[in-house]
Amino acid sequence: MAFSEGRAAPEEAPPVVRQRISLGRSRRRLSFERRLRLWLAAAALPFFGVLVWACRLDQVSTGSTLLLIGVCALAWLLASSYFFDGIVRPMQTLSNIVAALRDNDFSFRARGARRGDAMGDLALEINALASTLQQQRSGALDALALADRVMTSMQSPVVAFDEESNLRLLNAAAERAFGLQRNRALRQPAEELGLSPLLERSDESMYAHGDGKQPSWSVRRAVFRLYGVPHTLFVLSDVAAALQEEERVAWQRLIRVLGHEINNSLTPIKSIASMLRARPLHLDRVHHTSQDLNDMRRGLSLIEDRADSLNRFLQAYQQMSRLPPPTMRPTSLCALVERTVPLEQRVAVRVLPGLDVQMMADADQLQQLLINLMKNAAEAALDPEAENAAPEVTLQWAVLGRQLTIQVADNGPGLANPANLFVPFYTTKPAGAGIGLTLSRQIAAGHRGALNLRNRLEGSGCVAEIVLPLGP
Repeated sequence: MAFSEGRAAPEEAPPVVRQRISLGRSRRRLSFERRLRLWLAAAALPFFGVLVWACRLDQVSTGSTLLLIGVCALAWLLASSYFFDGIVRPMQTLSNIVAALRDNDFSFRARGARRGDAMGDLALEINALASTLQQQRSGALDALALADRVMTSMQSPVVAFDEESNLRLLNAAAERAFGLQRNRALRQPAEELGLSPLLERSDESMYAHGDGKQPSWSVRRAVFRLYGVPHTLFVLSDVAAALQEEERVAWQRLIRVLGHEINNSLTPIKSIASMLRARPLHLDRVHHTSQDLNDMRRGLSLIEDRADSLNRFLQAYQQMSRLPPPTMRPTSLCALVERTVPLEQRVAVRVLPGLDVQMMADADQLQQLLINLMKNAAEAALDPEAENAAPEVTLQWAVLGRQLTIQVADNGPGLANPANLFVPFYTTKPAGAGIGLTLSRQIAAGHRGALNLRNRLEGSGCVAEIVLPLGP
């Protein structure tokens, strides 16, 4: 039998406990090759005995007898060597194939094997085993590649720990969420990585990393085995994002209902008030004086004005509920900032230099987001309660990994009630409608980003931070 070679580099495999089956009864048995040679020699002894006995009967000379015995011995040696190689060489080759299978190399196959003899059947069965293992390995590699691709593209952090609480698996979202680096974090204890509280969480529980100021996640916990070793898998879902989306949908429904009901009342009120104010009145001839008529006209004008004001108020909220999805196009951040900053005329916005980031975004919506934040920052800096020598608004940005961070800071009085910042209808400004920050957060969420507001750590004022992904 002949075999095709082409050994690939062996892969590292976990240690496997193998059960050894004895090939014979004797503990001090000879090797298979030596026993086969002894059996061949033993089989030749009767032949040479008969040859010597025949030479004596025929009274052949001693020299001729020795020459005949030598020739027969040489022929026997050649025949036994051919027989020996025909038995041992296929077994050695099959042993090499099995060793290659053990090293996860499935490129060897036996050629020339056929059914009907024991060695051929053994070679064909080993070929079938190699093909099966190769298919299984290919399927396992495809499954691992698919699992790796799914984990990489997941926005939810995924981590796994072994029995000794060492980190064995994490995806890109987990690196960003926990501030880890894959090459340094893998195989490290959870306690050194600050993730030991996560191991104590049960399935469907809540977890907040660090000091509790980070986003809260819903924990899904499961156990799986890798190379026979049990591992614990944690999949974290961002609850804040889901709650914000549900809150946004609820407010949109409420705004639609309020707009429908109030418009039904405002339209006839406005129409009747306008009609009465425009009609010629002759009531002064009967009971009313000119002062009464003027009061009536002012009252009707007030009704019409308030109806218009309420109508504009509702239109603003309906605009928020009908925000279209962003149209992503290549956008230069520097060019966008240069177009947007001059629109704020009350306070000179100081732009700190940064990289010209190229990103996929809806330039119009992103510009509206920056306009809203700069408008709020300017109004806060000009607030009479602000303890500052001169109003100041600063805009800067930075790239951290695959995320873009844009900050708009002011030196105003800061945030007094952060809990209600993104609640529609809520505002602290006398002429505010309470939709600017809510609309801004919707724009950031439409770009798969986030908008956060916090008070400055040094001095008075507020920092509005936009976090946008730079990846596809």
